[in-house]
Amino acid sequence: MSDRGSGDFLKGLLVGGALGAVLALLYAPKSGRETREELGDRVDELYGKTREEYEAALEKTRHSYEAAVSRLRHLEEDARQKAHEMEHLVEDLVEKGSETVTENRGRLKEAVDAARNAFRAEKEGIDDVDGEDAQAEADDDAPKSKPRTRRTRRKKDDGDSDS
Repeated sequence: MSDRGSGDFLKGLLVGGALGAVLALLYAPKSGRETREELGDRVDELYGKTREEYEAALEKTRHSYEAAVSRLRHLEEDARQKAHEMEHLVEDLVEKGSETVTENRGRLKEAVDAARNAFRAEKEGIDDVDGEDAQAEADDDAPKSKPRTRRTRRKKDDGDSDS
């Protein structure tokens, strides 16, 4: 039962018991002493039932509370375990990423150094060649083209036509 439901039940039980006792007094054809004794017995009985219901509701509440606390402890432990696993996973990923960056940094440095050395070698090679060799290399590198021939248009004679 929820706290609200058990509280309403207990109130209803007390009010109902009190109303029943008052009605019993009003309609009872007994003497005052007998009526008081009976009323006392009924009050004791009602008190006992109320006490039992209260203790049952209290026990259910304790049980629900303990179950909720137990569940929360399990959830907390699961969350801690998952957080610990995620921490290790992140550490592994950071380590792998760091290794990859270091490896790629080395490759990039090697590529830049190779390009720099190739550029220097090419530059030094051009500077060392004398003018004739430079021209010969330039000629070797130039695209080959067909020799140009001169074409002339033939004029048609007006007399050559058959019209």
